[in-house]
Amino acid sequence: MIWRANVVASGLVHIVDDDASFRSALERHLKQAGYDVATYASAQHLVESLPSDTMSSCILLDVLMPGLSGPDLQARLRELGSKLPIIFLSGYSDIPTTVRTIRAGAHDFLAKPVSSDELLSAIERGSRAA
Repeated sequence: MIWRANVVASGLVHIVDDDASFRSALERHLKQAGYDVATYASAQHLVESLPSDTMSSCILLDVLMPGLSGPDLQARLRELGSKLPIIFLSGYSDIPTTVRTIRAGAHDFLAKPVSSDELLSAIERGSRAA
């Protein structure tokens, strides 16, 4: 991932990824860019502390995780009435999964590694859509 340090943003980004080192690096980068960040090691952790969708925020969601997968979490959040924009971020994407998540309402689908510009632009668009 290539980082861009000169962007200042605001809003809350919920990071759901089972890779602790990636989650930590992404958290540091987004905080430097001006975002508040909440991290979750699993989809179930996010469900247990269901975030409010009343403020400018979005979810960065990995596709493949143990237990509840990213697309499964997307469906569960929809059942719970959450309107938070979801940006999928995956190192193992395939066309059927990408299409399925977008059709189910995902705001964007990015492949790892992602450039800082691309990631921050997707988060900006997603946060505005909240």
